[in-house]
Amino acid sequence: MDHTLDAIVARDAADPLASFREAFQLRDGLIYLDGNSLGALPRATVARMDEAVHDAWGQGLITSWLGADWVGAPARVGDKIARLIGGLPGEVIAADSTSINLFKALAAALSLRPDRSVILSESGNFPTDLYMIEGIERFSGGRVRSEIVDPADVLGRLDEDVAVLLLTQVHYKTGRIRDMATINRMAHDKGVLVVWDLSHSAGAIGVDLTASGCDFAVGCGYKFLNGGPGSPAFIYVARRHQLATPVLSGWFGHARPFAFEDGYDPAGGIERFLCGTPPILGLVALESGVDLHLQADMATIREKSLQLGALFCELMEARCADFGFELVSPRDANQRGSHISYAHVHGYEIMQALKAADVIGDFRTPDVLRFGITPLYLRHRDIYDAVERLREICLTRAWDRPEYRERAAVT
Repeated sequence: MDHTLDAIVARDAADPLASFREAFQLRDGLIYLDGNSLGALPRATVARMDEAVHDAWGQGLITSWLGADWVGAPARVGDKIARLIGGLPGEVIAADSTSINLFKALAAALSLRPDRSVILSESGNFPTDLYMIEGIERFSGGRVRSEIVDPADVLGRLDEDVAVLLLTQVHYKTGRIRDMATINRMAHDKGVLVVWDLSHSAGAIGVDLTASGCDFAVGCGYKFLNGGPGSPAFIYVARRHQLATPVLSGWFGHARPFAFEDGYDPAGGIERFLCGTPPILGLVALESGVDLHLQADMATIREKSLQLGALFCELMEARCADFGFELVSPRDANQRGSHISYAHVHGYEIMQALKAADVIGDFRTPDVLRFGITPLYLRHRDIYDAVERLREICLTRAWDRPEYRERAAVT
């Protein structure tokens, strides 16, 4: 592939997604490679938040639960997310955080397999996934057991003791993609239900929960969906499993929440997986990000992601091969999600120096630099310039400064 600057500029000129960059608020000079951790701000979100605060809340006050359809927001936004992940209408609802939705999904799956006691996952999974399993085990008093095994052994552990398998489709650190359809089939052959964490999948790669035979899935709204910091997450429950009784039986999951009955009677469909009062301002921002994403073709997004990722890897090999970087993501782009990770003994310091040079990625312990590939607002030129700035930092050892060694609370 031609990596001259002229060729790269030409690719940007021919990019079918080029117009989307102007839909985001990005300052000049910044190369933002952390959209896999926090997506950029869509310009339309500012106006929609302003309307929600000043008009719907400020003027409509409580009447906006109906007048602005606040009450319908979780299901409405959920149905829009379903279009991005291959769910059917009424199978996704936007609510709470990924961690809380993991608890809901795991508890529901356990209730559907009362004769089984094991929740199975893999070591190195995202920490909150593993912590939730540990918490359920403790709360159950030992009736439920968590088993965390090596990633290479997890599918071989499937048997009649396992109630639910919890996996992340795109690994948060390496970006490796799990084969969802094959794993679902293997698990179902053993009577095991599967909960998928789609936090690095939704909006990043093509996902078809229906065709893959999925049971449950969760994901966050603040990465590739550009819903804003701490935006509501989502939970997918296949229609065949929606009679499971939620353990978090909050009032918004009641069949008649405004009847204010003493006993819990769960709603008939996906609404039973709501819990407390919906976070309306967060849902407004999330809906804006999802609406923007739905204007683009997911196959085109993925194709550009593959191109940008390949360019990043090839430029790293051509320009930074002598500086001690080790690719920890799959080399085959088709086996990689929409972020690329490199290990380096001075990874933390290098990432701080990159941020000072206006290239924002992130760091994951113990030594991984992670770079997000977000096709809606990244250009080929951004990838080229990012690698050049990284090369300059390594050539000059600009990373070797005392302040870059001090670990911050957020990395």
